Amino acid sequence: MLNISKAKKVINAQIKLIKPEKKEIKKIKDISDKFTVELKKRLKQKKIKADVFIGGSLAKNTLVKTNDNLYDVDIFVRFDEKYKDCEISTLLGKVIGKAKKVHGSRDYYQVTFDNIILEVIPVIKISKPEQARNVTDLSYFHVKYLLKKIKRNKKLSDEIVVAKAFCHSQNCYGAESYIHGFSGYSIELLILHYKSFINFIKEMAKSGKEKIIIDDEKFFRNKKEILVEVNESKLQSPIILIDPTFKERNALSGLSFDTFSEFKRASKEFLEKPDSEFFKKKSVYCEFKDTGGMRVVSVKTTKQSGDISGTKSKKFFDFFISHISKDFIVKKSGFDYDENKNIAYYYLILDKKSEEVIRGPPLIKLEHLAAFKAAHPDAFVKEGVAYAHASHKKSFESWLKYFLEKYKKITEEMAIKEIKLVE
Repeated sequence: MLNISKAKKVINAQIKLIKPEKKEIKKIKDISDKFTVELKKRLKQKKIKADVFIGGSLAKNTLVKTNDNLYDVDIFVRFDEKYKDCEISTLLGKVIGKAKKVHGSRDYYQVTFDNIILEVIPVIKISKPEQARNVTDLSYFHVKYLLKKIKRNKKLSDEIVVAKAFCHSQNCYGAESYIHGFSGYSIELLILHYKSFINFIKEMAKSGKEKIIIDDEKFFRNKKEILVEVNESKLQSPIILIDPTFKERNALSGLSFDTFSEFKRASKEFLEKPDSEFFKKKSVYCEFKDTGGMRVVSVKTTKQSGDISGTKSKKFFDFFISHISKDFIVKKSGFDYDENKNIAYYYLILDKKSEEVIRGPPLIKLEHLAAFKAAHPDAFVKEGVAYAHASHKKSFESWLKYFLEKYKKITEEMAIKEIKLVE
């Protein structure tokens, strides 16, 4: 049974807790404005034709107070269209000077002042969304659209803030490939559509197997036309959210069914038993620590911290689980990526497997048959197919050592440089 009245009380209390104080917002704005003025000055000195604008949560008044008290501010440098065939990331780097370069679909830069991280992002100035060469080129249109909507209903800012905080706490926030969650922009659009956070989670909690399709700007006549007209590769997510600034884009194409399922579960549980605990991020470690037999493996990649390293780590996690499942019963597994340390952690609860009979290749597959017999000297034939008895006697430690030796080359090819048993 839903407890809406209590849910509203918890939400209102959370809004007060997670919104930065006015003096903190002023500090963030002052630093951002000062940096922007200096950046414009440098661009002018180098005779580079480009505009600078502040985007992201700061521009939309949807900043969320974080546990580590760090704030990200997006500053976009819109290069004139004449630079469309230039390496604008390199050009921007020469203007900024000393800054951390972050690799992505288009490299950008980070400049840190105290607890404020300015992310300086190069984009091409375009007049129509259709001209975008990179999704970041659409950012100007996104900010413009959101500001127009929020100006009409200023309460939406608070609803967006609490929605972002909830998604973050439930490990569903972020469009990165290792998360496959809700991007900040998609959350903003969903709140515009559902009018409030509570309406949003109510609809998510009761949704079934059918895809949720949203087209607020009515670019298409109906849902059927969306499924026919939009590129099939962009229709694989559980929610199809047509970008109101660009009809060909699904703003939630990166949302996975697994992440959405977790979000639905959390939404339903919160509505039934509202509690502030739902807004406190729990580490994967906390979910596993009280379970007997927990094993933890740490993994480092050769890549720079962030989306690329996290994605490589997650891909290797899937590979790792597929192989360990052959020798152990994986009762529970979990993945966590620490961007600050650039380390991924694999959490495992394992059980021993009993001896089993495994199926090999048919006798006509001579090459595969030879390899199977080499691996299983006791192989036997039944109805034209090779089989073997498999006993699973290795400890996790000895299995890990065997795995690292056998798949050393593949591990290196997957950009993994270190794998350690933590506990």
